[in-house]
Amino acid sequence: MNKLGMIRVAAAAPKLMVANPKYNVEEMIRCLDTVKDIDAAVIVFPELAITGSTCGDLFFQDFLYQKNLEGLKTLAEATEGSDKVVIVGFYLRIENKYYDCAALIQNGAVRGVVPKMFPVSHREHSDGRWFGSGLAITRTTRSVKLFGKDVPFGSLIFCDEEHNLRLGIEVSDDLWAPITPGTQLALNGAQIILNPSANNDIVGRGDYRRQLVAQTSAASICGYVYASAGVTESTTDLVYSGDCMVAENGAILARASEFNRESNILFNEIDYERIDRERASGSVFEACAEAFGDAFLIHTVDLAPLPVMTTEDSLHRYYAKNPFVADDPEQFKKNCENIFTIQAHALAKRLEHSRSKTAVVGISGGLDSTLALLVAAKTFQILGRDPKDIITVTMPGFGTTDHTYQNALTIMRTLGTTMKEVSIVPAVTRHFEDIEHDMSIHDVTYENAQARERTQILMDIANKNNGLVIGTGDLSEVALGWSTYNGDHMSMYGVNCGVPKTLVIHVIRWLMETILSGETEDKTFSEDNAVLKDALQAIMDTPISPELLPPDENGQIAQKTEEKVGPYILHDFFVYHTVRYGIAPKKMLYLAKNVFEGEYDEEYIKKWLTVFYRRFFTQQFKRSCVPDGPKVGSVGLSPRGDWKMPSDADVALWLAELE
Repeated sequence: MNKLGMIRVAAAAPKLMVANPKYNVEEMIRCLDTVKDIDAAVIVFPELAITGSTCGDLFFQDFLYQKNLEGLKTLAEATEGSDKVVIVGFYLRIENKYYDCAALIQNGAVRGVVPKMFPVSHREHSDGRWFGSGLAITRTTRSVKLFGKDVPFGSLIFCDEEHNLRLGIEVSDDLWAPITPGTQLALNGAQIILNPSANNDIVGRGDYRRQLVAQTSAASICGYVYASAGVTESTTDLVYSGDCMVAENGAILARASEFNRESNILFNEIDYERIDRERASGSVFEACAEAFGDAFLIHTVDLAPLPVMTTEDSLHRYYAKNPFVADDPEQFKKNCENIFTIQAHALAKRLEHSRSKTAVVGISGGLDSTLALLVAAKTFQILGRDPKDIITVTMPGFGTTDHTYQNALTIMRTLGTTMKEVSIVPAVTRHFEDIEHDMSIHDVTYENAQARERTQILMDIANKNNGLVIGTGDLSEVALGWSTYNGDHMSMYGVNCGVPKTLVIHVIRWLMETILSGETEDKTFSEDNAVLKDALQAIMDTPISPELLPPDENGQIAQKTEEKVGPYILHDFFVYHTVRYGIAPKKMLYLAKNVFEGEYDEEYIKKWLTVFYRRFFTQQFKRSCVPDGPKVGSVGLSPRGDWKMPSDADVALWLAELE
């Protein structure tokens, strides 16, 4: 049971000679030999790849037509003994018309033929001159005779029942139709759409084509493999670039370099298990399937089981170590700005609605409370309020170090807030006496009593000043339950609840680079942006800690969170793929092992993945009663919206599979 619900696919733009099927088929067979090395289960060649798509009126030459069929037979025979699937473009005569078609080949035989539904006759395209409409012929023809056998014909879904995998084919410019054949195939269960294409290049078309493939895969919640003809097509009037892409649910997973003079093959992995989950998890997909799924006459064709991926296979697909952070620098900046804006406007609405005069923020000198304070400062700027109505409270305790204390004071002061300092040491010491707890025992009671005392102070200050306590806990802490119940777990509005720990750092850094400095600096944001920026850098350079245990002999932080619960970069990876995609433990371990190769070994990842599952399940009772707070990304854990889970769910099966 090591199957991953993933399949490796390839898109190829082979070198060809126009109107020379023998040469073209030999080149495609060479490509198939290459695909053996990369172990792709599906390979897509371009539209009319056997003859070339630019033959023009030569398509009417019976000699070329027969050689086109001979080439298809030769290519099919070359796949004998293989369960891998090959899709290739050719043309077929039915009665008195030719049709631009794609054949699906497996194990030496043509298993089905799909015609182009909407031949284009517009501007540079003259498809209708040579080929008939597939939409018309499929209403009367369900099979065609090829090489002495009846072969299914029309709108087809190819089914691998053993792996619950379904493939659909649409041909070339059918992708550009308002309602595409691929959309209908997806609505009828196809998880992956394969497109053999010959779409020429003009200025700007490549970008538009990429957007179209991405958007189609998003709207249909599917994988999409696109293979277009290359530069060795005729250049009489048009040039083709060999544009090849693999997409999944709105994301381009891989795209080939264009204008290659030699055969070019692109491959990547599609997660069809993820596609099934996305379609089933409360989207409108099923409702659309019921409403619009019967527009085409679709029938199914059985395939032999395809070679799907297992945990023994290498992974070529790129997965981000930090899936919450965009790789593209410009997109990253936009995302950070959007997150910060969402947080600030969410808090603005809550302050206005509750008629709160003040916002109360407990400041520790750590990352989370820093971001919460920055959000509050932006909120008061939006509302046109005096930052003096932000009451910032530092509450030194048994574990507070001078380093974090000074950082806290600096950011409180430079943002122009009303500063308060309340030591929790006397109150907690008295509390320990009341409950007869030995202060030398640094257990959970020792730690949680401090967190609850701080929360009580903040709540009472808020009551006294007609204010709201602004929560500081982030998404990672919510997922792990890394908070004290009815302590830092509680607030009156949690602005950070949708921001994972690894993203908190990036949002603060974005603010340092765009609001506190550079061409876009907002000189009104604080009393001294340079000083504030230095303090923020010092905070980011400080180990993450709740500072609930006494410092070491050098006065440094002794309690480091990531030594206790594990690296947040791992946990955020686990949170994202668990909540967003429901990935099973064995697959999670496989992905993490590949993504973090060279950084963490398998046993280390497995150790912290075990911790993640244990904490994620056992700490649900804290998530069941978290305060309101804004969702900022695709992952959220609010019990009122994204994540509804019983507090007593059993983790045993997850841990057993991990073992």
